[in-house]
Amino acid sequence: MASTVVEIHVPLRETPGLAATDYPFPWIDEIEEFEEFLYDLELQGQIKVFDDGEEDGEVYVFFIAGADEETLLLAASLAVTLDRVPADAFAMITDDEAPEFGLGHRIDLPWAWSRV
Repeated sequence: MASTVVEIHVPLRETPGLAATDYPFPWIDEIEEFEEFLYDLELQGQIKVFDDGEEDGEVYVFFIAGADEETLLLAASLAVTLDRVPADAFAMITDDEAPEFGLGHRIDLPWAWSRV
C-alpha cells in the first residue's frame, strides 16, 4: 500500500543582499536544519524525513512522509516560513510509488492554518 509523501517545492532563487562570495541559497541549509527538528518527531514515530533534497529545474525539492496529510502540510508550512526562504513555495501531495516528483495534488504554502 502506498504511503503519502509531501514534496516541498521551493523556487531556486538566490537570497538578495549576500556578498558575491556567499552561498546564494542559504535557505536550503535553513530548511535542512529545520528538518533536524522534524527528526525529533520522526524518532517519536510521527513523521519521516528524507535525508536529502534535490534540485529539479527551477525548484529545490524536500520530502517528508510518515504522517497524515494535515500533519505533513503543517510541517511543510513551518519549513517555508523560515527566514530567507523564497516566496511561492508549494507542496505536492503524492505517494512513495510515484514514478517521479511533481505529480499529485498541488497545495500552495504556507498552508491555511485554519484547516488544522
